Amino acid sequence: MSSKLVPSNPAEVMVIRDIVPRTITTLSVPFARFGRIKVGGRGTIVRLQNGSLAVFSPVALTDEVKQKVAEMGEVKYITALDIEHHIFLGPWHAAYPNAQVLGPEGLPEKRKSQNKEAVPFAHLFSKDKPVTSIDPDFDREFEWEYVPAHTNKEIVFNHKPTRTLIEADLMFNYPSTEQYSKTGLSATSGVLTKIFGMLTNTSGKGQQRAIWYGISSRDRAGFSRSVSKIHQWDFDRIIPCHGDVLESGGKGIFAKVMEWHLELAKKRS
Repeated sequence: MSSKLVPSNPAEVMVIRDIVPRTITTLSVPFARFGRIKVGGRGTIVRLQNGSLAVFSPVALTDEVKQKVAEMGEVKYITALDIEHHIFLGPWHAAYPNAQVLGPEGLPEKRKSQNKEAVPFAHLFSKDKPVTSIDPDFDREFEWEYVPAHTNKEIVFNHKPTRTLIEADLMFNYPSTEQYSKTGLSATSGVLTKIFGMLTNTSGKGQQRAIWYGISSRDRAGFSRSVSKIHQWDFDRIIPCHGDVLESGGKGIFAKVMEWHLELAKKRS
């Protein structure tokens, strides 16, 4: 399955970009769901104030990525933001074995069923046993919310010093322009991609409806509680795994996409 999703030549098509100089770097790659829908993928590296690195939703560990990591610091944390964003956990952990690996409940079992490399999880986010601390340095710079009501068991982080929300599938920002910028392909071409785009852009009501009637339908109240907590954080930038980075004004866009859930949370409070 993964061979149909990820590019065979990641070094040639990956965009490595400093979002915040010396602090946040993104690794953007083309990613085609079912081999046809241009979703795009993205890993994010955050340099903490003590010089250690936190990696979220790692993508292919190319020589260029290794060089960038070496320039930034020491990898201390590697996080799969949900049960779908784990394909490259094995190579990253092999390269940086001293890093703590974080992920959602159910992921170890899923990886085992897919014959993925065994990875020791230092922290598994669970509804029944919430993760309240990673370590003092990480806790000082990040706040997080586990969203078990999300179909993919999403974990969302806010890097407080840069007011940057880092997430995987909680919210998309179609089209995936940057992620396809080195492929020679249009990020919006194809009928399925266009339909998908109607449900994942942030300009209309499509994504709002897709999340309300689809993603959150099995536990809309629980999803709304999580969204309300996230909305209380102080963030401006949003780095999604799929679609372009929202460089500023992200909180307002988040509130628009999640409007119905925020209203539900308010009614139930």
